[in-house]
Amino acid sequence: MSTAVRDARRVQTGRRRSAPVRGGVGRGSLTHPSRTGLLLVTPAVLFVAVFVLVPLAFALVISLTNWPLIGTVKFSGLKNYGAIVSDAAFAKSVLYTLLYTVIVTGPILVLGYALAVLVRRKRRGSTLLRTVFFLPFVVGLSTLSFVTVLEAQPDSGVINIVLRELGITDGTTAWLVDGPLATGLICVLVVWAVSGLTMMLLMAGMQAIPREYYESAALDGAGWWKQEREITIPILRRTIAMAVIISVIGSLLAFSQFYILTRGGPGTDTTTVVQYIYNRAFVQLQLGAATALSIVLVIVVGLVTAAQFRLLREKD
Repeated sequence: MSTAVRDARRVQTGRRRSAPVRGGVGRGSLTHPSRTGLLLVTPAVLFVAVFVLVPLAFALVISLTNWPLIGTVKFSGLKNYGAIVSDAAFAKSVLYTLLYTVIVTGPILVLGYALAVLVRRKRRGSTLLRTVFFLPFVVGLSTLSFVTVLEAQPDSGVINIVLRELGITDGTTAWLVDGPLATGLICVLVVWAVSGLTMMLLMAGMQAIPREYYESAALDGAGWWKQEREITIPILRRTIAMAVIISVIGSLLAFSQFYILTRGGPGTDTTTVVQYIYNRAFVQLQLGAATALSIVLVIVVGLVTAAQFRLLREKD
């Protein structure tokens, strides 16, 4: 037997002898990895239990009562859920929320993609542009909505002054007391404020695409649009899907901009689902019915989130 063969057998024998026990460290170890892992996840489990599961269970209990917020609480069973079917005002708010979602989702994606294309390359001024485009999202819709209330005033607001100087209007338009006008103004505000987030998501995905793909396509004679259509968009399919789902969920849960700008008015023309639930709970003091509506909304949002995970896990 040659020396090389003997050495190889010694190495294999040594490996077998020193191989760790399957399943990790032996029972006699002082580190106790299973206990360590349990201790590490315990704070997160307690946080979810205290701030998610317990409130959700309590909400289910409230939804089965009349719970007037002020007064005697009485058990009503599934009466609150049954009343949802015949609630015309709730149906109107659902339709309006869906309309608002359809209006803003496309422009947010298109504008966010265009901004991402503009700032994805490292060139002079790109960092400044990224900051400027992302700043409205950082400031927040609530702050921007308060500013818009001032700037949308007839005669004195900047919006009317600019439109009057451009000759588009006479400068006295009451934007917030007309349903279609208020909806259009809010949609423009949201698209401007939220597109920065979509830009950042898509830009991160674009920067991860190897430059060799574009160089090879350019050598084959592919122009800019063909490169975007056949390289960028297919690779970013999951990122685009995630951005769309985030936008849709945010639109379904829209509240602050409508509450600040119109309070759901005039009448109920700009009342979203969350605004309607808020009115039922804290204006009409029908907390039980409002909680039932909230649970239905949570289920819908959960289904949309499940669709998101399915899109993200879809195989190529």
